[in-house]
Amino acid sequence: MSGMKHTLPRRGFVSAAVAGTALLLGVAATSLAQSDTRPPIGFTALFNGRDLMGWRGGDTFDYRKLVAMPEAERSKMIEKWTASMHEVNPKTEKPHWYVENGELVNDGFGAYASTDTPYGDFEFMVDYKTVPKADSGIYLRGVPQIQIWDHTEADPQNLGRAKGSGGLWNNSPGKPGKDPLVLADKPFGEWNSFRTLMVGSRVSVWLNGQAVVDHAVLENYYDRKVPVPAAGPIRLQTHGGEIRWRNIFLRPIAGEEANSILSRKGEDPGFTTIFNGKDFTGWEGPLDNYEIVDGAIRCKAHKGGTIFTKEQYGDFVVRLEFKVPPGGNNGLAIRYPGSGDTAYAGMCELQVLDENYETVTKSKLDPRQVHGSAYGMLPAHRGYQRPAGEWNFQEVTVKGSRITVELNGTVILDGDVGPVKDFMANSPHPGKDRATGHFGFAGHSDPVSFRNIRIRKL
Repeated sequence: MSGMKHTLPRRGFVSAAVAGTALLLGVAATSLAQSDTRPPIGFTALFNGRDLMGWRGGDTFDYRKLVAMPEAERSKMIEKWTASMHEVNPKTEKPHWYVENGELVNDGFGAYASTDTPYGDFEFMVDYKTVPKADSGIYLRGVPQIQIWDHTEADPQNLGRAKGSGGLWNNSPGKPGKDPLVLADKPFGEWNSFRTLMVGSRVSVWLNGQAVVDHAVLENYYDRKVPVPAAGPIRLQTHGGEIRWRNIFLRPIAGEEANSILSRKGEDPGFTTIFNGKDFTGWEGPLDNYEIVDGAIRCKAHKGGTIFTKEQYGDFVVRLEFKVPPGGNNGLAIRYPGSGDTAYAGMCELQVLDENYETVTKSKLDPRQVHGSAYGMLPAHRGYQRPAGEWNFQEVTVKGSRITVELNGTVILDGDVGPVKDFMANSPHPGKDRATGHFGFAGHSDPVSFRNIRIRKL
């Protein structure tokens, strides 16, 4: 529970050839009938069925803080956790974690089993079998967690046991994903199968072939104001009752597939394509400074200016993909009046900037200049952009004076420009209170590209 117990039910598995399609369509995979350490095509076995190679000890501890520790201090802490895993239980005369019949077994005590390797976006599969009154879970990128527990046990604290396993239990009450969508646990003595898809902070979970979490944001238990890390370990939690694990497989998800998963709702009713991929129909501004290359709008090198939709928008959601060259700089014009500098005359300019802009250009950025920030007003979180030259998926929601920016599945900005009075360089933004305006791209001499641009009025 609160940061100490959550595991996951398991997915069924799909061959790599159909894995991506199955994920997008929400197709449940078929769970393995028996222990088989051979991974499906495209997957890697995280547990070899023989020993704990690739695993170390872990705890409910912020992975960011662990990484930030001096190496000697970090190593000492990991050694302590790992030693706890191997301590012998005097009642069973076995270590807290051991391998039996090709299964990874925990007696309900000791530190948690954590992968040595951190993972970013992935599809994860695992089977588990537990006992009555047990409480466990799976940490994703070191963050708790996918819950596993006894749904038949009395629940005087009203923790939600009767709803079953598979939910993101540490999400805030009422938030999507906290409670599983259906009760999918099998009777005790039978194996359960989890399949989990994590792209950015968004998590989908299938338990025994049934969707229990659908594309929900995993909140950061350690600091809810900060997104979960871009990468971190898988951690199997233990909580007072025996749990067995097998068929632990993981498949990394690369950028193009991640973008497809994140845009799976892009054809939802209400979304309209505002760029046809062929010409600038429906767009205005200095169009000669832009070009269409492979179905994408690209600012010409050494050119710029703001191009914008003929239509104006009040509250809206826009989804698009963008690609920056090293040191690339552009911006999204939000409620642009049709003339002037969109960062000041419009509601704001949302920065589109290479994550490594400072290194490439040898310059220093104000936090309100980094990618995703409302330029000069609100800073965005860093560290979630793909390398220069790769396509990123971004969703922007504008409601009243509030702006939310989700980059590659992680919310990097969620703020209100209305009350902002502290401006970068003390330069006021007179347009920040605009209620309507055009949407567009504010080029700054670099060949930044945009494609698959869709918008929905709210």
